[in-house]
Amino acid sequence: MSSREIRLIEEDDGQWSAVDVETSVVSQGETRQQALEVLDEAVALYTDDDGTAIGDEVAYLEDHGIDPAEVTDPRDLPDVMQ
Repeated sequence: MSSREIRLIEEDDGQWSAVDVETSVVSQGETRQQALEVLDEAVALYTDDDGTAIGDEVAYLEDHGIDPAEVTDPRDLPDVMQ
């Protein structure tokens, strides 16, 4: 099992930011817990099935039969991206 470094930052407006150091993926939430939950989702979308970072997001989408130009909302991506 590999280790994962996450940084939590309390912003001036009371919001929380969570940063996955390895991938540089950032999320925000009203609470620390919410920021971490959103970060988990964001990292899952950013990484491939084996947990490694997707280096070329466009190529990854195309490899999975998805036209990047048609993606307007990441929540509409098929399960393969989640």
